[in-house]
Amino acid sequence: MYERLKGFRDFYPEEMAARRAVVDTIEDACRRYGFREVGTPHLERAEMWTDKAGEDIVEELYAFEDRGGRHVTLTPELTPTVARMVVAKGQELSKPIKWFSTRPFWRYEQVQQGRFREFYQTNVDIFGSSDPRADAEVIALAAEMLTDLGLTGEEFEFRVSHRDILGALFRSYDADVDVREAIRAVDKSDKISDAEYHDLLVEAGLSYDEAAEFDDLVTATTEESLDDLVAFAGTDEIAAAVENLQNVLAAVEEFGAGEFCDLSLETARGFDYYTGVVFECFDATGDVSRSVFGGGRYDDLIESFGGQPTPAVGFAPGYSTLPLLLQRAGVYPEEAVSTDYYVLQVGDTEREAADIARQLRELGHVVETDVSGRSFGAQMGYADSINAETVVIVGEQDLADDAVTLKEMDSGDQTQVPLDEFPPASGRPTYDDYE
Repeated sequence: MYERLKGFRDFYPEEMAARRAVVDTIEDACRRYGFREVGTPHLERAEMWTDKAGEDIVEELYAFEDRGGRHVTLTPELTPTVARMVVAKGQELSKPIKWFSTRPFWRYEQVQQGRFREFYQTNVDIFGSSDPRADAEVIALAAEMLTDLGLTGEEFEFRVSHRDILGALFRSYDADVDVREAIRAVDKSDKISDAEYHDLLVEAGLSYDEAAEFDDLVTATTEESLDDLVAFAGTDEIAAAVENLQNVLAAVEEFGAGEFCDLSLETARGFDYYTGVVFECFDATGDVSRSVFGGGRYDDLIESFGGQPTPAVGFAPGYSTLPLLLQRAGVYPEEAVSTDYYVLQVGDTEREAADIARQLRELGHVVETDVSGRSFGAQMGYADSINAETVVIVGEQDLADDAVTLKEMDSGDQTQVPLDEFPPASGRPTYDDYE
């Protein structure tokens, strides 16, 4: 017997029914906002990641050499792929480009709660707009996805920050600060002790006093005190970044999603390609301790792949951690299959049963019928196991009466219905329509 690989999962029909309901809800929200679905390859050249992050990243990839001698990898994320797609089409694409895609990804990493080696997420991106309303739209869309899934503002929160504000603050110190490493330290700040956090800031170039000062400064900052950062740093860079963040937050209010957002300059996002506003979604109760998903602006990525300078912003809800939040809140869809009709055959009625099943399917219903030659009792047991709402009994005696019998599975009530009335031209008739 072969065992499943560590970090990979099987999803049986009941589990997939719940997952599909979540994915459909999220994708429906994307479509309402005018995002268009794209399909992307699962295999890419590994250089798309090693050129940006160095060869060490290979240890985190499912990378190998194919028969053509190419160094390839199963894709660990989508952003470089869609960046490549935008570069490939160049000026042919109308801006802004609004794309989404739901698919699996692969990373060879430590398996833990909500983190697997094969994982699924929906990527949502806007290319070609630097307007604060683009940032606000992705945040509003993210909020609408979650409220569509049944969550309230008491269940989740978006922690909103700005990478350029953090960078400008670090550059305002006289020390020679490695800004990239310093921002990486900020990203880790909620996962380590204050002493460890300050040590990382010192390693990036600050003194211990400056590290403590920086920590106190960003922790105390609120929307109302953002202008104090401008006074502290005293540079045009931070003034522009603060103004941009304020404009994004104002636009988020206009989109009706302000209640879900909290300013948190301790949020930095781990990927180096982020350039402006970033945000992360968290369980407001703290029961799910890690970030549920996140996103932000990455204005330099398209140019780094050889394209024209193209602003971009996006986010990616994933289906490993998001279910933990939905389950904690009690709104995760039921893990169960459902069937509208089971067409049960009694005696030599295969042709008539198949005809009724076909007509019901043409009306858009979920229909099953016997394909195993089972007895009446076995068919009823199967109908119950697939949660059939109504059983249509097509028996020899029913057909002799030019009728079929409808049985309501919940109550066990049944009634005979004339064949010329069932199935009707439209609708979803049940026992209640004929009693």
